[in-house]
Amino acid sequence: MAHNEEHIMGRLDGKVAFITGSGRGQGRSHALTLAAEGADIIGIDICEQIDGVPYAMATPDDLAETVRGVEALGRRMVARRADVRDFTQLKEAVDDGVAELGRLDIVCANAGITGSMSADADAETRVRMFRQVVDVNLTGVFCTVEATKQHVIDSGGGGSVIITSSMAGLRALGAGGGYGESKHGLVGMMRSYAHELAPHMIRVNTVHPGNVKTPMIMHDALYRAFRPDLPHPTAADAEVAMATMHLLPVPYTEPEDISNAVLFLASDEAKFITGVTLPVDAGGAVK
Repeated sequence: MAHNEEHIMGRLDGKVAFITGSGRGQGRSHALTLAAEGADIIGIDICEQIDGVPYAMATPDDLAETVRGVEALGRRMVARRADVRDFTQLKEAVDDGVAELGRLDIVCANAGITGSMSADADAETRVRMFRQVVDVNLTGVFCTVEATKQHVIDSGGGGSVIITSSMAGLRALGAGGGYGESKHGLVGMMRSYAHELAPHMIRVNTVHPGNVKTPMIMHDALYRAFRPDLPHPTAADAEVAMATMHLLPVPYTEPEDISNAVLFLASDEAKFITGVTLPVDAGGAVK
């Protein structure tokens, strides 16, 4: 009876989304979630290690796996290796993707890193690490929006820019190092772009995850930061401390939980929502 089945409309049919950091983690989850609702994807990832990042970053194989996942859902994906700190690389990737897929409607500025900031590190090291984290997490988002906004305007149907901030963009979480500072800065950037792009019916919002079960937090260095009282803490040890950061009694959410919020903000269901900070953090921002 397949010939009698009607096409089930996706919430993003006919739309194209650009996603940074799409090699794995939240970025891959966003790509698969938006593709499952009908969007074609332009995805970039640096696919190499950044000095001082205390966990393994995405590889070219990871990005290829994201492409396979999107294509398995029947959608197209244009994938490029690009560094969000490099405006020329970003713009070339966006331009290539729009040339191939025809338009751009949704921008997910998702790429971000944490650094390795020791309180007893010397000042020069602290300044270098701070700059690196802010360059990726804050300047990289600025470059992303600058490289994409004209394409979204030119597509003519309005659009949605979704910036990944953090629970650390709404409350102080202790040690500096550029992460919390950059994530707070994204809120101000979002509000500025919400004003700038509103005449084009382009909405701009931030999402604020708490702890998410991705390689950014599931690694030995962070386990030790969460449980300095133990010589060799495990993930299970760290989960006890992670849960104390949230109001709901869970140590972390899954990437798909953040993607569901991104999908909502990308869809017409949120067509009049702009300039908001949307926590998906198990209550962490108010704890």
